[in-house]
Amino acid sequence: MVRVSAIFIALCMILIAASVGAVLYLRFAFSAADSALVALGVLSALAVYNGVAGRKTDRAEVNNQVANIARGSGDIARQVAEFARRISIVESKAEAALGKAVSTAQPLATEIEELSRLVKQLAETVAQHDAMLGRADLAESESPPVSADVLSAAAASGDQIAGPPTPVLRKVPAFNGLDQNGIVALIREAAEAQKIDLYLQPIVTLPQRKVRYYEALSRLNAGQGEIVAAADFLPYAETGGLIPKLDNLCVLRCVQVVRRLLLKNREVGLFCNLATATLSDSGFPQLLEFLEANRAIASSLVLEFTQAAVRAMGPIEHESLAALAERGFRFSMDNLTDLRVEPRELTERGFRFIKAPAALLLNRISASANIHPADFSDLLGRFGIDLIAERIESESTVVDLLDYDVRFGQGFLFSPPRPVRVEALQAIGSETGKSEPAKIGGTAGADDVASTARGILAQLARAGTARN
Repeated sequence: MVRVSAIFIALCMILIAASVGAVLYLRFAFSAADSALVALGVLSALAVYNGVAGRKTDRAEVNNQVANIARGSGDIARQVAEFARRISIVESKAEAALGKAVSTAQPLATEIEELSRLVKQLAETVAQHDAMLGRADLAESESPPVSADVLSAAAASGDQIAGPPTPVLRKVPAFNGLDQNGIVALIREAAEAQKIDLYLQPIVTLPQRKVRYYEALSRLNAGQGEIVAAADFLPYAETGGLIPKLDNLCVLRCVQVVRRLLLKNREVGLFCNLATATLSDSGFPQLLEFLEANRAIASSLVLEFTQAAVRAMGPIEHESLAALAERGFRFSMDNLTDLRVEPRELTERGFRFIKAPAALLLNRISASANIHPADFSDLLGRFGIDLIAERIESESTVVDLLDYDVRFGQGFLFSPPRPVRVEALQAIGSETGKSEPAKIGGTAGADDVASTARGILAQLARAGTARN
């Protein structure tokens, strides 16, 4: 638009200059040259005037713009000053509120610290009390037996029926007056008379403490109220070559208990302890045949070996272990004295559980390890192995184990061990047979189990006689 107006003004100035020249030439008889010079002068004067007038106008506009900018800058300066004043007020109020909050929270922090100290003292007192009760219950063996109905209800509802850690090896009063041969004879007679009782100790989830598994514990009933723990009589049984016979009897009863448990709750399993001597014994094929007939419960029956036994296994034991793994049975390793394990190798051999004493995991006993105990559960989990903390005796231990991501616990804290009576085991077999006369999920019936077990025990007895 500006360009069009400039062109129009230029045309007007040229027209005016030409008109002046024409009037001088035509009206006043000026020569053509003089008329042209006068026209050119008029054109130049008009151009100069137009330029001066344009600059004056531009200067006025610039002055107006500068004035507007000055006014805007003043407004902005006033607003910035107002904002600075308001920010100063907010900062002063925030400092006052923070000081008031700190002064208010200081007494509360002191109270919390005092409460934490009292809770810690209470946990230590409870732990000492639980340990005293554990030693008393273990020494007196006052735990009442558990019937088959109570066992089933516990499996279905998640009741805890756990026991204390394995006692230290010693010569118990029941063996007084007997030499080694006499003790071996006593154990043999007890096995033949079905006086090796089965105790169940729960393995619970943490922190919910819901019963997830049981561990089967053997106890020798020496009569007159004398109950001998496995750690006290198994060394003598090993000397007399009775370990395979005792293990087979334990497996028979464990199968009966598992079959009963599965009628009520498919998620509950049972740990059954075995010795490596059983894997290399001449009667192992009969035991394998019996477990083959009950392979439908393989996922619920876990065979357990000590860490020392696993490390001492030879080719025969490895072959027997592989045969059990092929039939779907899983394994566990307990009685850890250190954390030097190879989880990849154990997984390949069928191990799915590892039990470690709580004191070992919490560095309360010295032991060599190739990993920090806090990372032990994560390491095993990467290879499909669950870590079970055993010998838990206090609430403070449970709290510490939760920081180590331990999902299962076992120990006296949850409950003392509960024996399963012989008549309860017989009821388990009869009820299982009634519910499904021939098979349960592809397993042999109760009569088949009993006859197979009698054959196993008879062959083991003959083998022991031959060796003697």
